This record gives sequence, structure tokens and C-alpha cells, in this order.
Amino acid sequence: MPAKIYTDKDADLGELKDKTLAVIGFGSQGHAHAMNLKDSGANVIIGLTPKSKSRAVAEDYGFKVYDTEEAAAKGDVIMMAVPDTKCGAIYEKSIKDNLNKGDTLLFSHGFPIHYGTVTPPEEVNVVMVAPKGPGHTVRTQFLEGKGVPTLIAIHQDPGRKNAKRIALAWAKGIGGTRAGVFQTTFPEETETDLFGEQAVLCGGVSALITAGFEVLVEAGYQPEMAYFECLHEMKLIVDMINESGISGMRFSISETAEYGDVTVGPKIIDASTKKRMQKVLERIQNGKFAKEWIKEDAEGQPNFKQMRKDGETHQIEKVGKRLRGTMPWLKKHDLKGAQAAYH
Repeated sequence: MPAKIYTDKDADLGELKDKTLAVIGFGSQGHAHAMNLKDSGANVIIGLTPKSKSRAVAEDYGFKVYDTEEAAAKGDVIMMAVPDTKCGAIYEKSIKDNLNKGDTLLFSHGFPIHYGTVTPPEEVNVVMVAPKGPGHTVRTQFLEGKGVPTLIAIHQDPGRKNAKRIALAWAKGIGGTRAGVFQTTFPEETETDLFGEQAVLCGGVSALITAGFEVLVEAGYQPEMAYFECLHEMKLIVDMINESGISGMRFSISETAEYGDVTVGPKIIDASTKKRMQKVLERIQNGKFAKEWIKEDAEGQPNFKQMRKDGETHQIEKVGKRLRGTMPWLKKHDLKGAQAAYH
């Protein structure tokens, strides 16, 4: 049975009227939700630690900024827009004792609830509003009069039974109902999101690109040719898939490319790859990945930081930076700078 798609007509911003929306954190998702909701007419405040560099940024955008505890106490709907691994500690220290009966605790990812790092009291609503895109996209699409497809989920709905209406109103306020809102559950969103990131969208694609680049360079081909074939043209193919599906992409490419696709692709991503993907999913489902990541973060992320550094210094990055400098038509987004501004 196809999932119901909620649109503008199914959500009422009036559900947020006379409510104070407290966004805890001003990072990628936090700043986008806060700014879009503010532009939609909602009363939004920001909660940050006293020494947060984001305080001045948020204030420059016209928000009233409070210490995290005070913002939580003032809020009727409190969004936990903080890193997954930090969420539990922040909740215990600053949010837990400042929740009131009837409040709504809102997340943009199911990780803290699904893996039990946050256990809310029974008398508050617990919902999720999760745009299927990074914060800067949520913001830019909103400003263009568009939206990002968004998921909602209801974990707790005590008392007045208004949790879903609040979630839909929030989704409308950030532009989600313009693109379509789909209802899911905290476990489903968490597990599919982590799997997609690790096995396909980020981990799978970046490893495939890098491996292809290395094979060509090690075979004696120019790094520039390897970059164009394995990285640069990836966007062209993905755009076609995004617009028309895999079959639509195959219709648009040459028959030679399509024959190579259908005959060689299954030899690269084969049954053994699928089995390893299933193992990845199992580690997500049984909580092993979450425990590993929480432990890594608690220890200061030494392995993660080294792997990040190794990736940044790979030859493909050096070649790519030089080649992108020759392409003035490419949109230049200082994503690292933008992220730093909101932390």
C-alpha cells in the first residue's frame, strides 16, 4: 500500500500559534529549522551553551538566545538539534528537568530515542521531523519557495493527542509539506538512514569513486582523466537517476554505456557485496554501530579524525581541487565555512 503523502493542506501552522519553539543548537539542521520557522511566523528562540560560538551568529539573525536550560524551560516545543553522540548528556544536564507536562520534544533524527540515549518522561509528546537533506539545502530550498521531502514520526502522544498535528505544523513551517511529508517510525528512520549513509550514499559512493580513481591511476592513466571519469561525471548520472529513475538514466546514455552498465555493474556490486551490506544493516539494527560511534566520540574521535585526514589528503582531492578551479560554471559552496559558522 503506497504511503500517504501529506502536503500543505494537511498541516496547520496554527498548531504552533502562541507556542514558543526552542531550538537547542544552531548547527546544520538547527539553523535551517529555526530560520525557516521564523520566516513562517513562528516564535522561535535558540538554546546554546554560554561559550558557544553560535550565540553571536544566532543573535545576528535576530533570534533571542538563552542558555540551554532556560530555553528548554521557556519552550513549548523543544527541538534537540545537537549531535547524536552529545544528545544524551545534553538532555540529562539541561533539558530533562525543564520539561513540563504537555510539552513536545522534537528530533530531526531517531538515533537518541531508538538507541536509548534519551528517555523522555511519559507526559510529553515525542516526535520527529526529519528533512531528507542537509540543513543548508533545507534553507536554500525554502528561500526559493520549494521544500525538501520530510519524514515525521510519533514516539509518544499522551494527553491531548496533538503530537501529529504539531509535527505536521513544524514540517510545514520548514517547507517540508511543499515537497511532501511521509510518516514513519523512529526505528525505521534511524536504521534506513544509517544504512543509506554507510552502504550507499556516502560510504558506498565515496569508496567506489576512490577505488575507480585508484585503479585507473595505478594502470598508468592521467589522474585528470581518472577524476573526470570516476568523480566529475558522477553528478551527471545521479542527476538523471534523480529526475527519471535508473531506467530513465539508461535511456539517456549511449547503448555502449548501457550495455556496460547492465553487464559489468552486477560483477562489481555482486552477491558478496550485498551480503556485506546485510552485515552493515545487522550492526545498525542490533545497536553495535551506535555503541561503537558513541565510544569513539567519548574517546575524542582519534580513529575518526585520522580517517578524515587520510581522506582529505588523498590524491583525488588534490587533483579535484585543481580541476574545479578551472570550471567557473560550477557553483562554489563553502560548505566547511558555512558549517563552522553555525557551531
